[in-house]
Amino acid sequence: MKILVTGAKGFVGKNLCQELKNQNQEVMEIDASNTEEELVQFCSQADFVFHLAGVNRPKTEEEFAKGNTDFTAHLCEVLKQQKSKAKIAFSSSIQAVLGNAYGNSKTGGEQALFDYEKETGNKVYVFRFPNIFGKWCRPNYNSMVATFCNNIANGLEITVNDENAMVPLLYIDDLVGCLIGMLDGKEPEVLSSENLKEWAPKADPDLIEASLKEHTYYTAGPVYKESVGGVAKLLYSFKASRENLMVPDMTEGSFEKKLYSTYLSYLPEDEFGYDIKMNVDARGSFTELLKSPDRGQVSVNIAKPGITKGNHWHHSKNEKFIVVSGKAMIRFRKLDSDEVIEVEADGEHIKVVDIPPGYTHNISNIGDCDLVTVMWANEPFDPENPDTYYLEV
Repeated sequence: MKILVTGAKGFVGKNLCQELKNQNQEVMEIDASNTEEELVQFCSQADFVFHLAGVNRPKTEEEFAKGNTDFTAHLCEVLKQQKSKAKIAFSSSIQAVLGNAYGNSKTGGEQALFDYEKETGNKVYVFRFPNIFGKWCRPNYNSMVATFCNNIANGLEITVNDENAMVPLLYIDDLVGCLIGMLDGKEPEVLSSENLKEWAPKADPDLIEASLKEHTYYTAGPVYKESVGGVAKLLYSFKASRENLMVPDMTEGSFEKKLYSTYLSYLPEDEFGYDIKMNVDARGSFTELLKSPDRGQVSVNIAKPGITKGNHWHHSKNEKFIVVSGKAMIRFRKLDSDEVIEVEADGEHIKVVDIPPGYTHNISNIGDCDLVTVMWANEPFDPENPDTYYLEV
């Protein structure tokens, strides 16, 4: 398919175009630098149009109408002249129901598309999106999340006027997935009056009902309703994770997982790498890497040749040892037994060795180079309750 994307260099446009290219679609990109001739040419070829171009921070209010209403009407006219049969997806906003200059210009663009659909019979999808967040969104512009991510990642102050204020948030990858799904005939989610009233609580409910009764609008999801203070707290916890090693909630579909990915995209480029504490002695080193309250702790253990570490057991704590370099002998002994169990492991044939509770155990470097072992424990180490008891194997 040949896909026309207006506003291709904007936040949503850039993410959409990159994923379309990943899926080997032919993308025709339009932004403010393109000529009228190029717009006409692309409109004549397009199989589908994603109309994402718009103005949201103009110098004068008149520019709202020019960039949102007038350009949309012009796009429709060019498509009609080219006798296009392409479907159109238009990125509007929940502000269309707020009655401000920006919202009114979006409403004007919506109406131009509804008129175009009625006249030509070509399907139009008008999306009213809530606040969108994700990589490549411009900070200090029109996104709270982008500004917070940028400032916190770069050690700058943020301003929170009302930490309890609730904000509807849509992740960019979810939005892009919805749009691309339309190319395969997947219908997007219809916007309900309940959702619109929740996302735009300052809007006139009667105006919302009237607009949805007259036309069908669409949205993407899931939409997360988060407090401003809650978002800020999460972002500060991400920053602190380099010190406390705690991994955020990575549950599939969780807001925290998506916000963490967004936060990382705003890190200063000279701070991608960072040091963590190594506990070093003559035997080698032990370094905690990552911790999670529900997924345990990952560490790396380095032992010099001839060195044995461990000789302890646990009541409930359990571990997994993965030798990634060198050669090891891992030994076990049940507390009430004299039998010693031996498991050999090396970096040439990587295996996972379970360390069950109730067995004292150790690991010896039986090679001639450093032994490097990745160790996972089912719980982060707690010095107040270490559940670790010395006993020679």
